[in-house]
Amino acid sequence: MSNGCNIVLVLGDQLGEDNPALAASAPSRDRVLMIETRGEAGHVPSHKQRVALFLSAMRHRAQSLRNAGWTVDYIGLGDECPSLADGLLDAVDRYGASRVIMTEAGEWRVQAALLKACRDAGVDLQILDDPHFYMSRDDFAVWASGRKRLVMEHFYRAVRKRFGILMDEGKPVGGRWNFDRDNRGSFGRQGPENLPPPMRFEPDKQTVEVLEDVERHFPGHPGRTDHFGWPVTSDQADAALADFVAHRLPHFGEYQDAMWTGEPFLYHALISASLNLKLLNPRQCIEAAVRAWRDGRAPIQAVEGFVRQIVGWREFIRGVYWLHMPGYAESNDLGACRSLPSFYWDGDTDMNCLSEAIGQTLDYGYAHHIQRLMVTGNFALLAGVDPARVCEWYLAVYVDAVEWVELPNTLGMALHADGGIVGTKPYAASANYIRRMSNYCEGCRYRPDRRTGDEACPFNYLYWDFLARHRDRFRGNRRMTFPMRNLDRIPTDELTAIRGAADSFLKEM
Repeated sequence: MSNGCNIVLVLGDQLGEDNPALAASAPSRDRVLMIETRGEAGHVPSHKQRVALFLSAMRHRAQSLRNAGWTVDYIGLGDECPSLADGLLDAVDRYGASRVIMTEAGEWRVQAALLKACRDAGVDLQILDDPHFYMSRDDFAVWASGRKRLVMEHFYRAVRKRFGILMDEGKPVGGRWNFDRDNRGSFGRQGPENLPPPMRFEPDKQTVEVLEDVERHFPGHPGRTDHFGWPVTSDQADAALADFVAHRLPHFGEYQDAMWTGEPFLYHALISASLNLKLLNPRQCIEAAVRAWRDGRAPIQAVEGFVRQIVGWREFIRGVYWLHMPGYAESNDLGACRSLPSFYWDGDTDMNCLSEAIGQTLDYGYAHHIQRLMVTGNFALLAGVDPARVCEWYLAVYVDAVEWVELPNTLGMALHADGGIVGTKPYAASANYIRRMSNYCEGCRYRPDRRTGDEACPFNYLYWDFLARHRDRFRGNRRMTFPMRNLDRIPTDELTAIRGAADSFLKEM
C-alpha cells in the first residue's frame, strides 16, 4: 500500500541545484534515488575518467542533498543493480511510493526504458521539462516547424533576440551576428606562448575512492585515471568558469580552432562536462562572458564565439536530437561501412595529428572541438567508417559525452550521415587544413603537400577519393562547388593513382 512518498529520481547528468524534480518534492516526505549501474558505465566502453567524473559528481551531489535534509537512497556499483529501471522499481516497491518524479532524461534510450518500466509496473511517472536550457524541446519543435532546412545560424539569432543576449536596441552588439571569420587564428611557427594553465582539481578522498572503484570494476576500459582533475561539484565548476573568463576567454575566440603538439587545452574553457552534468548553468556562463566584454576584459569576437558555442550549437544540437530520435541514430546517408581503425582505441598510428588528438583523449578524456571535427571526425568521414561505430567511440572516450550532444555532433556534423540535417555540407578537408591550423605536420612522416607517392599524407588522397566516390551526390550542393571544380581539374591518370592509393591504404587500415 502506498504511504504517499514520492521517489525523486536524479540521474547522473542532472546534478544541478535547479533540478525541477527536487523543487516539486518535499524533503520531509519524499526520497531521492540515485543509481550507479555497471550497465550504464559499460553501455559503451567508457573512458575511465568519464566513468569517474559521473560517479564522483553523483556521490558528491548525494552528500550535499543529505546535508540539505534530503533522504537519499544511493545504489552504488557494489550493489550490483542491473539497470536504472530495475533500481527504480525496486525502490518503488521498497518504499511503497505513490509516484516517481524526474526531470526529462538526456538520452532517448534511458527515458524510453524508464517510461516502459513504470508503465508496465503501473507506477505513475511524472517527467518535468529541464529548465537548464534556454529553449525547451517544445520551443525548438515550434521553431523548426515548417522550415525546409534547420540552419543553426538562424536558430542562434532567434535565441539571442528572444533572450536579449549581446543585443543593443534589437541589433547585435558590434554590428554583426557572427565574428567567426575573426576566430580562425593559428599560432604561427613560434607556437603558443605563456599559456595560462587551466584550473585542475586535486581528487579529494571521495574522488580517490571513485578512481579506485573504476580501476577495480572497469580495468579493461580505455584511458587512464592518473590525470584526473575535473570539477566534480558546483563550487568547483564555478571556480573553473571564473578561471576561464579571467585568464583564457580574451584569446579564446582568436585561437579556438588552433591545435598544437603537446598542448591539449590551449585557451579552451573545459566546462562542457560541467554544463552537461548540470554543475554549471548556461545562463551563468553567458552572463559571466558578457560581463567580461562590458567591463573591457574580453573582446567581442571572443565573447561572441563563446556565446555561439553555448546558445547556438549546444542548444541547436539538443533540439535536433529530440526532434529526430530514435530514428536519427540509424542514419547513414553516405553508406559508410568500414570498421573503426584500432588506433582510435590506442593512438598507435604514424599519422601525427591523429596520434596527438587520440593520445591526449586517452590521457584526459578530452580533445577540443576542432580536434574532434577536423582530425578524428574528418578521418572517419573520408575513410567511410560506419557511423554507428564512430558514434560509439565518441560517446565512450570523452568526459563530456552525453548522447543528446554527442550523437548529432558526430553523426550530423562530423560524418554528414544525417543527409544534411545538421550541416549543409560535409566538413571534409585535406591535410592542408591541419597544416594551416597546427604544427602536427612538422612531426609527421607524411608530407601534407603531396597527394600521391609513399610520402603523401593519407588525408590528401582520402579527401580526393571521398569527393570522387560521392561526385554525383555533391555535384548539386552549391557549398561544394569549389571543391568539385578542383576535383574536375585533376588529370585522369593522377586521379586514378590517388584512388588507388586510397584503396590500398583503406584495405590495410
